[in-house]
Amino acid sequence: MTIRYIPALRCAAALASACVALGGCVQTTPVWDSHFGEAVRTVTQAQIIDPDAATHNPSTNGVDGKAAVAAMANYNLSFQQPAPSSNAFVIGVGGSGSGAAMAAPSGGQ
Repeated sequence: MTIRYIPALRCAAALASACVALGGCVQTTPVWDSHFGEAVRTVTQAQIIDPDAATHNPSTNGVDGKAAVAAMANYNLSFQQPAPSSNAFVIGVGGSGSGAAMAAPSGGQ
């Protein structure tokens, strides 16, 4: 290399490093922040068939609060475990029906 190219290379290196350093100072977040959530809102609105459905169809009378609370209480109680029987060896004894069907036929073998 000749000596006359060295100052040009120094100037180019300084200019490149200055561009990189100043590029970090550019604020892009205000642009991103102003559009934050647009995709979600657009997709949500695209899933609504009739946005004015509430005005077209008035609501019907429902169940009063006490009946709704009682229905939910019964529903929640239906998922609880039944109480275990006091004697685990008494299964189906004293019930109706199926014990007679298991008896051997009386036709002597």
